[in-house]
Amino acid sequence: MKFKNRYKKLLFLEKFINKYFKKLKKAAPRFELGIKDLQSSALPLGHAAEGELFDTQEYLNSRKSNSLLIISNGHGEDVIASLIIKELLSLSKFNNIEVMPLVGDGKIFDDLISPKITKIGTQKVLPSGGFSNQSLKGFWHDLKEGMLIYLFKNWIELIKKPKDYKILAIGDLLPLFYAWSSKCDFGFIGTPKSDYTWMSGPGNSISDLYHKVKGSEWDPWEILIMKSQLCKFVIVRDEITSKNLKNKKVDAQFFGNPMMDFLPDKRVDKHIINNYSKVVLLIGSRFPEAYNNLDIFLAYLSDFHFPKKCIIFIPLSSNANIFEVEKQIIKYKFFIKKSSSFSMGQESIWIKNKITILLGKNTFHNWAYLAEVGLANAGTATEQICGLGIPALSLPWKGPQFTKSFAKRQQRLLGGSVSLCESKDIFHEKLLHLLENERFRFRQGQIGKERMGAPGASKRIAEFVISKLK
Repeated sequence: MKFKNRYKKLLFLEKFINKYFKKLKKAAPRFELGIKDLQSSALPLGHAAEGELFDTQEYLNSRKSNSLLIISNGHGEDVIASLIIKELLSLSKFNNIEVMPLVGDGKIFDDLISPKITKIGTQKVLPSGGFSNQSLKGFWHDLKEGMLIYLFKNWIELIKKPKDYKILAIGDLLPLFYAWSSKCDFGFIGTPKSDYTWMSGPGNSISDLYHKVKGSEWDPWEILIMKSQLCKFVIVRDEITSKNLKNKKVDAQFFGNPMMDFLPDKRVDKHIINNYSKVVLLIGSRFPEAYNNLDIFLAYLSDFHFPKKCIIFIPLSSNANIFEVEKQIIKYKFFIKKSSSFSMGQESIWIKNKITILLGKNTFHNWAYLAEVGLANAGTATEQICGLGIPALSLPWKGPQFTKSFAKRQQRLLGGSVSLCESKDIFHEKLLHLLENERFRFRQGQIGKERMGAPGASKRIAEFVISKLK
């Protein structure tokens, strides 16, 4: 009851402010005329700004026709959302697309340049990087940073949306619940859960038995929301999860995995590195954990004997401190090379014995497909390189994201195309086998390709979204 009264007060306050501005406009015609006199036809931006001054008063309850709100809750989900948004923009069916990232700062959406796109809500980078469900410690740190407060603020903003809004939820329970509680028609893309995680491998853990009893990795309360009349469609990440949900009377669709729609048209010429073994090292995008991941990989590589010269690509995310990364490389006795025949978009080159390290920010899209083997303590990026047919090794460390349990789940999700290494000796043995045995490398890579699917899913999903939510 208290919440209902508070909500009514918010609506009253909003109406009062709108009414006040209208009266102010009427009471000051000369002032308004003076403003318009200053805005000649040579100053269209000024004229547009005057209109926006009053339009923003209806920001939260905008009644633009054909409005779509996209809710996502994670880095991988943000990547998928951005790819689908690009396709939606090219199809020009929605006049207004708003996006509400629930985890992190949603910076990826800032690169989408269009007057139709608006990032809304309260964004906050949490200590766990959005992986508070991985440990009690991470959850506690997130709580202290105000996680529940900002989630509540976003929820309040959401439920104030007009009921003619359409909503696309991307992720798991949280965006699914948000979409349902809005009372708007919505669609759901369930990206993080796959039944491969419990149907592949030993299947002896408590969680595996729990999923086996349910018949799906999706929980009963999630399935209940999927069956809601407001939920117009469900899309999942693979065929096996779609099949199991259909057995639960949920018409879950599978169109492929949008994560594989990330490669650019322009690719780096790789003939200059034909005589090298090629490895891509993915340390993740959540810091300081990513620095710890780099440290353990460099420690294990420092006494590994490469069969021939090797290039190690280290693509860094935009939020990485490159000086901190270089300090760690120097710690392991690499020295910088000032000039080189390589021109592959790197920011610096480091040499030690048979190893050449190429370091660069925002280079993943250009470097990923060059590798023969991946060394990966990452989430989305690991799935993407495995989807390209590049087998990988992981070294789970302290977390909070990339823990041993996370790595095991990822290994089963990707069918063993990424392999967890629990010691330095195992790591050295598996890395040498991958580098020297091309047939084995190809076979492992094919598993990853099959699990992730071919490119083109983003467009198919965008077309389906329009058909169901327009």
